[in-house]
Amino acid sequence: MMRKTSVLLLGAAAGAALTLFVTQPRSVLMGSSARAATSDTYRQLNLFGDVFERVRSDYVEKPDDSKLIESAISGMLTGLDPHSSYMDAKSFKDMQVQTRGEFGGLGIEVTMEDGLIKVVSPIDDTPASKAGIQANDIITTLDDEAVQGLTLNQAVDKMRGPVNTKIKLKIIRKGQDNPIEVTLVRDNIRVRSVRARVEDGDIAYIRITTFNEQTTEGLKREIASLTKQIGEDKLKGFILDLRNNPGGLLEEAVTVSDAFLDRGEIVSTRGRNAEETQRRVARAGDLTKGKKLIVLINGGSASASEIVAGALQDHKRATLIGTRSFGKGSVQTIIPLGSGNGALRLTTARYFTPSGKSIQAKGITPDIEVLQDVPDDLKTRTDTKGEASLRGHLKGDAGKEQTGSQSYVPPDAKDDKALKMADDLLHGIKVEAQAPGEKAAIDKPADKAKAAN
Repeated sequence: MMRKTSVLLLGAAAGAALTLFVTQPRSVLMGSSARAATSDTYRQLNLFGDVFERVRSDYVEKPDDSKLIESAISGMLTGLDPHSSYMDAKSFKDMQVQTRGEFGGLGIEVTMEDGLIKVVSPIDDTPASKAGIQANDIITTLDDEAVQGLTLNQAVDKMRGPVNTKIKLKIIRKGQDNPIEVTLVRDNIRVRSVRARVEDGDIAYIRITTFNEQTTEGLKREIASLTKQIGEDKLKGFILDLRNNPGGLLEEAVTVSDAFLDRGEIVSTRGRNAEETQRRVARAGDLTKGKKLIVLINGGSASASEIVAGALQDHKRATLIGTRSFGKGSVQTIIPLGSGNGALRLTTARYFTPSGKSIQAKGITPDIEVLQDVPDDLKTRTDTKGEASLRGHLKGDAGKEQTGSQSYVPPDAKDDKALKMADDLLHGIKVEAQAPGEKAAIDKPADKAKAAN
C-alpha cells in the first residue's frame, strides 16, 4: 500500500515545516454516484489532453512541453488558494535552504541598490566579518563578473556555494579612492532569526524575524544570556517582538510557545477528515520562570507568529501590544514529487488557537492597540492588507473577516510607541491607552501577567 509523507508548514507567503506525518489512504467502496463523479473527472482529463495536444501542434512557436506541464500544474494549485503552489526543483531547494536557516556562504546580509549589491551588514563570526566587510559597502564584481545586470537572487546564488570554496569580491567603499579586492572562503552560515538586547537595564528584548530550524535554539540562548546579563532578581520581564515576522516552521512555532508555557494546548490543526486533527501541548518548564511577558504584533505578523501570539494570549501568559495581525490561519503540506521534479505546497488544514478560535482572514486583536506615528512620505505604504484581501483566500468566520492593519515599525527605537508602552508596562507605570473596543487604563500590568502564570 502506498504511503504519503508530508511536511506541515506555515508562512505568510512561503516557508516550510518540519513536522512529519504519515497517512494511509482509506479503502472505500464506490457507489454509483462516486463512479459517476470519477467518470466525469476522466472526461475532464481527456479535455486537458486534447487542449495540450492542440497547443503543442498549433501554437505559433514550438512550445516547451515541460514548461506547459509546469504551467498547468501551477494554474491548478494557484486556483485553490493564495498559499498552494508548485515549486520547481530550484524553488524547492531554495525553500529548504531558507527553512534550515543554514547554508554554505559568506555571511553578508545584502540588498539591491541602483543595480548593484549593497551590504546591509556582515554577520558576526563569518568570512565576511573576519575579512572586514562593512555595512554600506558596494559589491561590484563576483569572481571578476560584473554584478550590474544580475538580479538580487542571482547575485546571492553566486555568493553561496560549497563550504571551503573561494570567491573573489571587488568592493567600493565610501572614503576609499580605489576599489577593494578580497578573496573569501565560504563557510557554514547560520541565519540569525533571533536578535536580542537589554532595554533600560532591566528588560530583556527579543526579536524573532522568522521561524526556521535555528529559531528555538537561538531563543533559548538569548533567554539564558539576557537573564544572566541582567540578573534574575533585577530582570523586570521579557518583550517578544514578532512584528513583520511572516512565519515559518510549525514545529518552531510550537517550541517557541512552549518556552514560555508550563502546560496546556498550544495549537490544534484540523483537516478535511476528523481523524487528521492534531493537538500540540506544552511540556512543563517555563524558561523565563514566570517573568512578565509582552508580545508585540502588527499587520505583518503572520502564520507561525500568530500561533505563538494566540497561544500566549489565550493562556493569559502575555499581554499583546500593537495592531491586528495578518490573519493566515491555514497549514500547508510540502509534498516532494521525486528527484528533480520539485514539490507541491498544498493547503491541507486550518489551525486553531487553544481557545478553539480560527484567526483565518481575521487575525489576532492585541490586548492594547498602539498606532505608530508614520512619516508623511511613508503613509501610503505602512498598512498590510492582510489575508482577507488575498484573492481566493479560505473563508473565515462569516461576517468577521477584516482587512488591513498598520505594519510600520520605526527604525529608531526612541520613536517606537509600542516598545515604549511595553517598557512602561513592565516597569509598572500607569498607562492610558486605547484598547480595541474600549478605553484601557493599565496600572500594574504585572497583575495581569501573574494571573496567567
